[in-house]
Amino acid sequence: MDAPAGTAYSKELWAPELHFLQGKWYMYFAADDGDNNHHRIYVIENAATDPTTGQWVFKGQVADASNKWAIDVSVFENKGRLYMIWSGWESDHNGEQGIYIAALKYPYTVGSKRVRISRPEFDWEQHGDLHDAANPPHVNVNEGSEILKHGNKLFLVYSASGCWTDFYSLGMLTAAADADLLDPRSWKKPAQPVFTQSEANGVYAPGHNSFFKSPDGRQDWIIYHANPKPGCGCDGQRSPRMQQFTWRSDGTPDFGVPVKVGVEMAAPPGSD
Repeated sequence: MDAPAGTAYSKELWAPELHFLQGKWYMYFAADDGDNNHHRIYVIENAATDPTTGQWVFKGQVADASNKWAIDVSVFENKGRLYMIWSGWESDHNGEQGIYIAALKYPYTVGSKRVRISRPEFDWEQHGDLHDAANPPHVNVNEGSEILKHGNKLFLVYSASGCWTDFYSLGMLTAAADADLLDPRSWKKPAQPVFTQSEANGVYAPGHNSFFKSPDGRQDWIIYHANPKPGCGCDGQRSPRMQQFTWRSDGTPDFGVPVKVGVEMAAPPGSD
């Protein structure tokens, strides 16, 4: 399915995510008309059992009433309710990206006001100098949020600082599963990142992650992209990587250190 020309969603299609919700497949993505200031979130729907078959139907823009700049959407269910999380601007102008949440009435319809639950407040979230006349001189970034569930807790893991810097890293918000997720006070942020570059292992700017279980359900894995050396920015030298992570005694995830390229790891159990 190609984006039709001449629309508000024809260009710069970013960060698609595939979700199976209420018996159908939905693919969310961010797109614009060629002007980054116009980036918004859109969704297509497929009723087939196998998402590689059937027909994808464009359902339109997914937005709250503010209709502000938005990218990096993800959707999750908690206590029978659907939520959407994304990276957005507080105003109509670039300069800072925060993490927002809203409840969904349907997979393609927002059913509440948006609420900002994180903004770049710590030094490690504020690496973002730009050298581009078409953009502000500096942008602070929170983006790429994903939900990880464990026990009675929800962990929202997001990317911080600009992906064009070597300091792109992962931060984390924590909320109780039975909390009011639309209340910013329900989400707690530690003062330190939870996954960051390793000069010793030659891994820079690890970020924009997701999670999956091993096929046998016994292991938890993180998948992310990173650069092989300093100064690569957001260009084609980034590569996807994955590694197993574990859980601490307090129920929080321990992502460890990014593994060096070339290190042999056992495949997730049950994958052969």
